[in-house]
Amino acid sequence: MPMNTVHDVFAATAARTPQAEFLFTESVTARAYGIAAGALHWGEAAGEVARLRQAYEKAGWGHGHRVGLLLENRPAFLLHWLALNALGVSVVPINAEMRSAELIYLIGHSEIGLAVTLPERAADLRAAAEQAGVPFATMGADDAVPQAPKAAPRAGDAIGPQTECALLYTSGTTGRPKGCILSNDYFLAAGQWYAALDGVCSIRPDTERVITPLPLNHMNAMAFSTMVVLTAGGCLVQLDRFHPKSWLASARESRSTIVHYLGVMPAMLLSAAPSPADSDHAIRWGFGAGVDKKNHALFEERFAFPLVEAWAMTETGAGACIMANREPRRVGSSCFGRQPDFLDMKLVDEEGREVGADTPGELLVRARGDDPRRHFFSGYLKDEEATREAWADGWFHTGDLVRRDADGNLFFVDRKKNVIRRSGENISAVEVESVLNQHPAVKASAVAATPDEVRGDEVLACIVLREDMSNNNPGQLAASIVDYALAQLAYYKAPGYVAFVDALPLTPSQKIQRGQLRDLARALPGQPQCLDTRGMKKRQA
Repeated sequence: MPMNTVHDVFAATAARTPQAEFLFTESVTARAYGIAAGALHWGEAAGEVARLRQAYEKAGWGHGHRVGLLLENRPAFLLHWLALNALGVSVVPINAEMRSAELIYLIGHSEIGLAVTLPERAADLRAAAEQAGVPFATMGADDAVPQAPKAAPRAGDAIGPQTECALLYTSGTTGRPKGCILSNDYFLAAGQWYAALDGVCSIRPDTERVITPLPLNHMNAMAFSTMVVLTAGGCLVQLDRFHPKSWLASARESRSTIVHYLGVMPAMLLSAAPSPADSDHAIRWGFGAGVDKKNHALFEERFAFPLVEAWAMTETGAGACIMANREPRRVGSSCFGRQPDFLDMKLVDEEGREVGADTPGELLVRARGDDPRRHFFSGYLKDEEATREAWADGWFHTGDLVRRDADGNLFFVDRKKNVIRRSGENISAVEVESVLNQHPAVKASAVAATPDEVRGDEVLACIVLREDMSNNNPGQLAASIVDYALAQLAYYKAPGYVAFVDALPLTPSQKIQRGQLRDLARALPGQPQCLDTRGMKKRQA
């Protein structure tokens, strides 16, 4: 049987293991969503997907249509996605945190004709569609399917690997989100790549239980954790979100063997008091990115499983995924592995010249062989210019600054757009944050540029203090934080302003919202909570 679609892969595994557990909803997620805890078996899921497929087909939905899914991380998201995929309908995941302006843009840009939604958001979606001027209907996950407003645009074409499977919007940390067109091939390649991992990250067919708190409207959960289960069998444990106090209990309850994480999660788990139960689990390894250097080894020692760092983007999928799945992993160094055999890559400076060992440069990637875009995204919807720009000179420009050592190990430095240029020196926001976060008074930090008449940019640090430090003298705390940075960084990298804030601007996936942070950094100087520490920054003799 040819595997041309995500549904094909699901159907094949369901036919092979109908009695095995496919989805497991542990008790915390069940309570959050008001659904039953426990397992949905592959055979049961296949029956429900077939029922939904028939209902959509009867209502006229087909190849070339797009349907929005605002269902958070509920099992219904996966069942509707699989049913729609079988018909050649592309799904557009909708972040439940989106509000009016964001919804108007997404609905108008994607031209979805239907959204399967939580009942409490249906009116918001319909109002946004009216503003966008798009013919539109909503339905609940268990409702009858409304009639399609027009015939399927590609009804006469065969559904296959290049059929659009999903339209995922970039997180929009800067500017308006772009719609990444992702084909069936993109998702199939992700599942195959993951299932074939070796070294620290082997996959046992029909055995692994993959737990993730990451949102299904992002590529990590849709294209990696979901697809490895569809491809290799086993069980997916999709949490509603990350709950640091109950996460380990959820992993035990669900008998999880592989976990997905983002950098903020290990830090939050480490902040709890150690317990003998920390290593009482069946977890073999974790797949993620961005663990703080100071936390990496501490976490692995305390929780008794490796956090394996990887690099990918929505645009690249597994077509350019790089992972530190083989020893030595360079724990605590932001190392994410070495160049894989299927990938061409180079690191370049601002003039496009390749940089040498241990010199940061922008990471450029392409698939090795005749098709440089193999398994990558198909392009940005309605933005050919941005697609051409991203693929300038036949390479995909990632916007990430990466360093490669003499042995070929790759180390993440920062997003290129997060670099602060002070008096001609390039400063990585992530590098400064990683030092500030080690200060005993700092709970979290975020660094951005603020304008400086003399130096162009100055370093501004937003600091969230630990609860037991919030009543201390702000001036003394700011001086202590800058002194700490000066002891570990070149003087020009230390904060010239320290702003004490209650919370950092974060995206729904808990990444720093760099666009909001830049706006904040421009507005903070001169405000009472923002202390000018520029006088402490002096070149050392």
